[in-house]
Amino acid sequence: MENQQEEGGLTVNNLLSEVTSALDKFKLDDDAGQANYYSPYANLEKAAVLQEARCFHDPSAVRESPRKCCTVIAQLLHLTNTGQYLNSAEATEVFFGVTKLFMSDDASLRRMVYLFIKDVAETCNPDDVIIVTSSLTKDMTCDVDLYRANALRVLARIIDGAMLGAIERYVKQAVVDSSGQVSSAALVSATHLFEKNAESAAIVKRWISETTEATSSPNEMVQFHAMQLLYQIKKHDRLGMQKLVTQFSQRNTLKSPLALVLLVRYTAKLLHDEVAEGRVGSTSFQNGSTFARSGYAFLEASLRHKSEMVVYEAGKAICALPNIEPQELSPAVNVMQLFLSSPKPAVRFAAIKTVSQVAVNHPRIVSKCNEDLEALIADANRSIATLAITTLLKTGSENSVDRLLKQISVFLSEIPDEYKITIVKSLQRLCFTYPSKHRVLVGFLSNFLREEGGFDFKRSIVNAIISLIKAVPETTESSLLHLCEFIEDCEFTMLSTQILHLLGELGPGTQAPARYIRFIYNRVILENSAVRAAAVAALSKFAARCPSLRTSIVTLLKRSLDDEDDETRDRASVAVSVLKGAMEEFPYVPPPQDVEPESEPVPDEPQPGDPAAFVLLQGLPMSFDRLDRSIRSYMRAPAAMESAEQLTLSTLPVVEETAEPEPSAEDADVVGGDAVLQAAVAGQKEEKKEAVDPAAAVYAIPELASLGRVFRSSAPTELSEEETEYVVRCIKHVMPEHIILQFLIQNTVEDQRLTNCTVAIEGDSECFEVAGEIAADNIKYGETANAFTVINRNTDAPLAPCNFECVLRFGVIQVDPKTGEDESEPYDEEYPLEELEITTSDFMAKVSVPDFRKAWEEVGNSNEVLEKFALQFKKQEDAVAAVIDFLGMQPCDGTGHIKPGEGGKKPHMLHLSGVFVGGRNVLARAQVAAQGDAAGVLLKIAVRSDDAEVSRMVADCIR
Repeated sequence: MENQQEEGGLTVNNLLSEVTSALDKFKLDDDAGQANYYSPYANLEKAAVLQEARCFHDPSAVRESPRKCCTVIAQLLHLTNTGQYLNSAEATEVFFGVTKLFMSDDASLRRMVYLFIKDVAETCNPDDVIIVTSSLTKDMTCDVDLYRANALRVLARIIDGAMLGAIERYVKQAVVDSSGQVSSAALVSATHLFEKNAESAAIVKRWISETTEATSSPNEMVQFHAMQLLYQIKKHDRLGMQKLVTQFSQRNTLKSPLALVLLVRYTAKLLHDEVAEGRVGSTSFQNGSTFARSGYAFLEASLRHKSEMVVYEAGKAICALPNIEPQELSPAVNVMQLFLSSPKPAVRFAAIKTVSQVAVNHPRIVSKCNEDLEALIADANRSIATLAITTLLKTGSENSVDRLLKQISVFLSEIPDEYKITIVKSLQRLCFTYPSKHRVLVGFLSNFLREEGGFDFKRSIVNAIISLIKAVPETTESSLLHLCEFIEDCEFTMLSTQILHLLGELGPGTQAPARYIRFIYNRVILENSAVRAAAVAALSKFAARCPSLRTSIVTLLKRSLDDEDDETRDRASVAVSVLKGAMEEFPYVPPPQDVEPESEPVPDEPQPGDPAAFVLLQGLPMSFDRLDRSIRSYMRAPAAMESAEQLTLSTLPVVEETAEPEPSAEDADVVGGDAVLQAAVAGQKEEKKEAVDPAAAVYAIPELASLGRVFRSSAPTELSEEETEYVVRCIKHVMPEHIILQFLIQNTVEDQRLTNCTVAIEGDSECFEVAGEIAADNIKYGETANAFTVINRNTDAPLAPCNFECVLRFGVIQVDPKTGEDESEPYDEEYPLEELEITTSDFMAKVSVPDFRKAWEEVGNSNEVLEKFALQFKKQEDAVAAVIDFLGMQPCDGTGHIKPGEGGKKPHMLHLSGVFVGGRNVLARAQVAAQGDAAGVLLKIAVRSDDAEVSRMVADCIR
């Protein structure tokens, strides 16, 4: 028996060795075959392939060698898809040859013909393509389902609305055909035709009864395509969509999981619309409209469907509903919790991604999934494991932070940098949630600064620590020490300069600023020129803010006076010179040593008038970008360079802020991170286009240029619809004593030429009076010309909104559209336009201030105006946008937008700044508070400036 087992074991081993050797042999054969493999499409020449394509004209070759014809078509398709396009003549010749292949009954050749016609239809002459329509129509009505389906798909690519009407009967029959292949092809073709043009869309809309009938097909794919087409037809009809969704959700006739997924998505979209339009109660969907109740009930019922696809889509839809209550969200979270333990990685990933999104607004509900989430930390899929950790950081309690950090420390060393960055952002948000844990979290982050990692990973940690310093001031000293240790061996110049800049800003304000000097001076000795220059600047700031350190720092800075880098040497030279003068004028007097411990310590601060504090600490009143644009605007003004006026910052033109989109939480690396660093790193972003001065058209006319420099120019205001015969827009150029209205007049009538075009305005106002006009002459078809109207402003009268009635007056000359020659004498015409409004906000330039709180205190409350208004807005976000628009001022400190999910929950404080005409700085603080669903919004506003009349006029802008 033992011998038999031994022999059996030997036999198994021999068998395994034989199999292994055979696999190795096959592997070698495969490798050899790959080395000798020659692609039939390699080194194709277009001329040779076109020569081969002449076989299409030989009937005997088409019938006897269909495979050769298939190969030639494949080669033609390969040429067109690899950039060797056929010109119009070649495409037409080949196309006519391909049409003769319809005489063959070979199924493979017929499919290649369909494919070629679809691919070349856009290149050929449309008149030539129509020739093949009769053959395709014949195939569409034959008995072979494969031909019918493919013919429908090709016809949808080449026919227009007129031809669609001729074959409409056949397509409608195909929609309800018993063959699922034909029916799906007809429905997909109808979807493409609906999007092709308005004429085809109008015809497809007549097939709604056939499409509805197709939803009852036993074929699941037909149901899916039918639901897709029904949505295309009814998507702009809200009531029709509600009826469609209600009908299919109650009848329960859809058996296709794909069709049910579409129905769930349509229901979710309609529920979002219900919430946006205020038809859902503030407490739950069960208290909303009839559709809100039935729609939510359908989504909840879909959670019990047998298909995972439908269940997940329904759960995802419920989780994404706005303002949903926890009790309505619980069924969906329970389903996602079951999916977290699915054996399928795709299902686990989808579930954890949805749960992670829910945890942002409802962490308590997701916390019941914490055990399942902890199990996923060890998941083989790193995306799933990363999402599990970030979700746990959102839902974990303060007591679980230490345990989570232990798990993360092991996990972080095993994943790529892109996953690490995601976890760092989650740790940052966790520190905002539990500020008392800042020491543990900052220490954890700093440990990974010393580990291996790329620039993006280290940058995310540095920016996270900086944002924590701003949000949690208690972390300042410990965080600065961690950053100091990091720059000792930091290999990234940009991060070193950013940290040195931060040390110069925050280090002097700490309890023991001298402890940071050693770290900074080490950078002067050991680093490259860029870091040395940043270190010199940081040391200068320490000396400027801490007089007790000036003697020591000047000694250190003198060693950089012979630096090989110009920038470093110049910075050190300026700092030493300024600090020496300050030390002579304001010598430092150390506090007496016999001071009682209970007494207040003498602050180590520069005295008023200290030149070092002014030169080294005081920043420019505007950014370099604004300074550059302001100087360019000054140079564009006529005779500016010949003026004897001294050029100072106060005499430069006011330049408004450029509106830029707010970065989302996912796009921004940090909250409150270094904007300069982010802009420098984002090399893939498009460079800013040079701003075009809107007042250039005014300066080009001597009569208008003599009125002076333009204070600001408004955005174009539409005075007519874009579809009308004459399109007119207006730009308001504001000056201290004048307003120049620039009317951009476009002629859209092909057989007319406009002459002597002016815009007559009429209004009743004490502030404004029309002074003159400059006409636009000779506007041809498609051209745009400028007409100007000058308005004098009465500076003694207070500003008040004024509406002007506008009429376009012009001469018309009929012309021949083909030759452009005149066909008639000019005759006068008038065209009424929309009213033009001039408001107080037109005289306000959007200019931000570096430090709003400091500027607010400096202005004082001597000219402050306080008002309270009740605004009729349903949403707090709309009220904030309206207040900014009413005042025409620039939001500061990121207060111009309400954070997602916080609208209506608490009052929003809005900080605004601007410059009123005449160069008067204006600041405003506005509190916008929602008063409930129907009570509107309450606005409390305070306006400050150095002129009480200006403050009053700005406060009166609220309407």
